Amino acid sequence: QAPIKAACEDMLCKTGFPEDVHSAVVSRSIHGGQPLLNVRFQSCDGNKKIHFGSSEPEDFRIDEDGVVYAERSFQLSAEPTEFVVSAQDKETREEWQMRVKLTPEPAFTGATEKDQKKTEEIIFPWQQYKHSSHLKRQKRDWVIPPINLPENSRGPFPQELVRIRSDRDKSLSLRYSVTGPGADQPPTGIFIINPISGQLSVTKPLDREQIASFHLRAHAVDVNGNQVENPIDIVINVIDMNDNRPEFLHQVWNGTVPEGSKPGTYVMTVTAIDADDPNAQNGMLRYRILSQAPGSPSPNMFTINNETGDIITVAAGLDREKVQQYTLIIQATDMEGNPTYGLSNTATAVITVTDVNDNPPEFTAMTFYGEVPENRVDVIVANLTVTDKDQPHTPAWNAMYRMTGGDPEGLFTILTDPNSNDGLVTVVKPIDFEKNRMFVLTVAAENQVPLAKGIQHPPQSTATVSITVIDVNESPYFVPNPKLVRQEEGLLAGSMLTTFTAQDPDRYMQQTSLRYSKLSDPANWLKIDPINGQITTTAVLDRESIYVQNNVYNATFLASDNGIPPMSGTGTLQIHLLDINDNAPQVNPKEATTCETLQPNAINITAVDPDIDPNAGPFAFELPDTPPSIKRNWTIVRISGDHAQLSLRIRFLEAGIYDVPIVITDSGNPHASSTSVLKVKVCQCDINGDCTDVDRIVGAGLGTGAIIAILLCIIILLILVLMFVVWMKRRDKERQAKQLLIDPEDDVRDNILKYDEEGGGEEDQDYDLSQLQQPDTVEPDAIKPVGIRRLDERPIHAEPQYPVRSAAPHPGDIGDFINEGLKAADNDPTAPPYDSLLVFDYEGSGSTAGSLSSLNSSSSGGEQDYDYLNDWGPRFKKLADMYGGGDD
Repeated sequence: QAPIKAACEDMLCKTGFPEDVHSAVVSRSIHGGQPLLNVRFQSCDGNKKIHFGSSEPEDFRIDEDGVVYAERSFQLSAEPTEFVVSAQDKETREEWQMRVKLTPEPAFTGATEKDQKKTEEIIFPWQQYKHSSHLKRQKRDWVIPPINLPENSRGPFPQELVRIRSDRDKSLSLRYSVTGPGADQPPTGIFIINPISGQLSVTKPLDREQIASFHLRAHAVDVNGNQVENPIDIVINVIDMNDNRPEFLHQVWNGTVPEGSKPGTYVMTVTAIDADDPNAQNGMLRYRILSQAPGSPSPNMFTINNETGDIITVAAGLDREKVQQYTLIIQATDMEGNPTYGLSNTATAVITVTDVNDNPPEFTAMTFYGEVPENRVDVIVANLTVTDKDQPHTPAWNAMYRMTGGDPEGLFTILTDPNSNDGLVTVVKPIDFEKNRMFVLTVAAENQVPLAKGIQHPPQSTATVSITVIDVNESPYFVPNPKLVRQEEGLLAGSMLTTFTAQDPDRYMQQTSLRYSKLSDPANWLKIDPINGQITTTAVLDRESIYVQNNVYNATFLASDNGIPPMSGTGTLQIHLLDINDNAPQVNPKEATTCETLQPNAINITAVDPDIDPNAGPFAFELPDTPPSIKRNWTIVRISGDHAQLSLRIRFLEAGIYDVPIVITDSGNPHASSTSVLKVKVCQCDINGDCTDVDRIVGAGLGTGAIIAILLCIIILLILVLMFVVWMKRRDKERQAKQLLIDPEDDVRDNILKYDEEGGGEEDQDYDLSQLQQPDTVEPDAIKPVGIRRLDERPIHAEPQYPVRSAAPHPGDIGDFINEGLKAADNDPTAPPYDSLLVFDYEGSGSTAGSLSSLNSSSSGGEQDYDYLNDWGPRFKKLADMYGGGDD
């Protein structure tokens, strides 16, 4: 590192980069986010807003302050790396460019203690002065070597690194400064410079793992702050020390290897990292296996690549059924594995031996037995058990069964129980005991995956299954079923139709003959002999019956045996009924409407015959000879085989309802004919041929539907009236039951009369009802003040004074009170006569009854005979003595 001397001269201001090519020396290993250098852009007016860009944006970026950062981590090649830095004015879009050349620093060889104590001096290089007639060496031709500083230095601090000066300090008073990350940018204060002497120093220990290099820029200005030298770049590389142990990415690594693998089979890769420089010995790692557990069948079943960490097998004999898992302790050491100077760390590698199909399934017995009743399906008849040493519930353990013989008809299948791995022999088709009484099946067991290479199936992988069929009572069956019989309709009751018999499939069982019965006969036309199955008719067979569909009548019969348990079978008899001409045609519709006049008056009618061809159409239509008025007033013309047209023969026919008989004859052999009555409503029509007096005509002759509707309305009305009468009578009975009346035969004087009157006016609204509950507290008339009376009392003359009766004890009810009063009045000899002045409660004005305030017998009773009063009972004894006893 020879010192470079240069004479600096003033230079005129020019906007742009101060140089076309900027060279810098950086470390060979570049980390993402690492500051590399500063680019300087000179703006003469100082107001320009500059945006920096890079031609390699994926590798480098430039901040607004001109610091170049690495975008990613990479290694510099031995050749210089070049890229272009551009600056663009954000307003004018003017652009400047400068090429940057990065040179990797040479390998550090160390320095003697004497050289370290000597402070290096860096002189600002010469530059060209534009107004000078001679040229000087340009800055871009000089490369300032980087400063190498070991990390973790113990000081003392601040520690002097280099002295920066300009040869113009002989004539000018200069001030020195440094800028960049580590100086005036974060992390600040790591590097300082003496502004007078230019001595650059470091203030604290450095850590390469945090920042591997610092890129500073040195400046020289006069006392007025004017730049006297172009800035120079200073690169400080932090030299790595072995201060970090290797660290595994995972403390426990998991890998797998199939059993039976050959030596050299790759298993897994373990990886450790070292924060030290990976290009130096401090960061170069080596791997080795410290231990293996278990140590069988060999203590060295695996080896590891000391550089890559790949673990491979080195011995044969991996058997999952013996050892399912190995545990290895792996060590990583830096300094290229130097056990003396290197730092180490360990991790655990767990290697699981995976299963391969190296064990075939083997039956636990050579022969299995089972039995099944005949005609049963989906029944498990035998369980086949196998053993397999492979890992359970894996394709190498799961068994599959196949039949190799003994089942040519495919009556059986074998399913696998997923839990126990057993084979379930299942019947899938009905088995007939009368055909096969026993089956001997040959079964082979396999796995879901093929056996490993070199492994063969032993004899134990094949077994036989002996299945016995059990005879059961089977249902009889009709032959044929269904049975079709063709028969003309009209077959009379009691006629033999056919014989419908069944067969019993049980040939080896002792049973009596079958018995027959009828199961379904919708029209109840048939019966069957229970012994021989002969079917006879019980009614006339009619093809036009509603129970016949498409000329076929279906009946179902039952055949039963006497087995244990009894079984039965059904058979269907289909009777195809052939048509005969047993139905006469009828007219359709039954009612029609036409006009009074001749035109238009045509009525279209259709002949309907339940029979089918050839006993149906074409039909013949004609009018009868009697009565003569039919042919005189009407005429009929056939327009097709099934249709005819009825019209008036005369010019005018009075409006009304007419019954027109029509004779219709079919084409059967022999012919069948009938006279159908067509009800024709003749009405007055408008110009369009529509009836205008149809309401009057309908009223004159109501149809059947209208009459039925009227009768229904009358019946409903009568029911409503009857319900109303019943309700009224029940209401009267309830009302009478609520009245608290005394039997009229017991007392004819003080009866309580109940009126349907909710009040008698304003004069009776102030009654004191408490007087009825406490009769003994009522003031007797004798103590009432003279002249004080109730408003409803209307006396005619002064009241006589009578002895006061003793009051009855407190009754609990008004009815008891009245009864006690009646008894007292009947037994009181001093009771006043009935013709004396009595006071009654006046029940309001406007009463139609006469006044009862006085009864005078002296004016009119002298000529009357009162002997009949003796017949009225003891209550009228006093009155009979007064009026019917003679002069005394």
